[in-house]
Amino acid sequence: MFASAPTSGAGLREPAIMNISSSSTAGAPERLEQAAWRAIVARYQHSSTKRALWQLASTLIPYFLLWYVIYLASEVSLWLTIPPAVLAGAFLVRLFIIFHDCGHGSFFSSRRANDIVGFVTGALTFTPYDHWRWQHAIHHGTAGHLDKRGTGDIWTMTVQEYLEASRWRRFGYWLTRHPLVLFVLAPFYIFLIGHRFASPKAGGPQRRSVWWTNLVLLGTASLMSWIFGIGPYLLIQSIVMLVAGAAGVWLFYVQHQFENAYWERGDEWDYTAAALRGSSFYKLPRVLQWFSASIGFHHIHHLSPRIPNYNLQNCHERERLFQQVEPITLWSSLKCLTFHFWDEQNRKLVGYAHVRQIRQQQQRSD
Repeated sequence: MFASAPTSGAGLREPAIMNISSSSTAGAPERLEQAAWRAIVARYQHSSTKRALWQLASTLIPYFLLWYVIYLASEVSLWLTIPPAVLAGAFLVRLFIIFHDCGHGSFFSSRRANDIVGFVTGALTFTPYDHWRWQHAIHHGTAGHLDKRGTGDIWTMTVQEYLEASRWRRFGYWLTRHPLVLFVLAPFYIFLIGHRFASPKAGGPQRRSVWWTNLVLLGTASLMSWIFGIGPYLLIQSIVMLVAGAAGVWLFYVQHQFENAYWERGDEWDYTAAALRGSSFYKLPRVLQWFSASIGFHHIHHLSPRIPNYNLQNCHERERLFQQVEPITLWSSLKCLTFHFWDEQNRKLVGYAHVRQIRQQQQRSD
């Protein structure tokens, strides 16, 4: 639990906590007292209209200007549209994080402002605002829970589940997690097809958000096809979506699919541990942190979704609780591609080599 510690400059007592780095030793995590961490995150949960408007303007204006540049370039050659389309995809990632914050009610202090900006940025990112917000709330409430997988997460099997699966199910799992499928085909399916239909479990407001978003997208696509021509528009939009979708899925993947992540079953699952140990601190170069709107501080975001993205870095730098989380760098994050299964005995994500080793041991024992 907590021991006494010197008071901080803000006059609140800082908890003396266990080491909660992503390389923490195996075993049930020590549970942080909710009152203690809530007191910490409460300092950063305030929204700033000035900062939100500046972030929105510094993202939307360049994004629309890039589309104008794309239009001018298309008059000369479609090849010339590729560089600005790639850059537009990067800005679309930033727009999605703004949309994401609106969904958590953290971007503006006004709920109405969050809902309006959330719907607009949702249309720009091909995502129905209310429907996504509902599904994403489930993700936050179940991340790292082995008994509640399947909503808003990446398909993750345990080692034992994979060993007991049929050959076709194992093939399907391999195919689903193949980089080409995961970072190229899956984003296209999610944003262009999956988001066009409401979940059977969705309520009225969520269903209507899908319908309204589809209507706006139909009008937008018709207008852009009239301006560019349907073929060129589809090609350019595909490049923008490919860059944004691949980057977005990669960020989400690294945020939860790293070696010493956190997965538990039943009552052993703990919200605080799932946030601090099951969500990574992805330490990106400054320019990539800007385009991803500081979502790399994902351990803080999962602990308190009400902290707007423009407060995450300050929260991390000022509080010892978060500085103990071991960062994942851009280079070291590539290793995440080798992790596919949760090993419940060793309490870490492992790859195919580990599974083959276990299978060989089982065959020898038989």
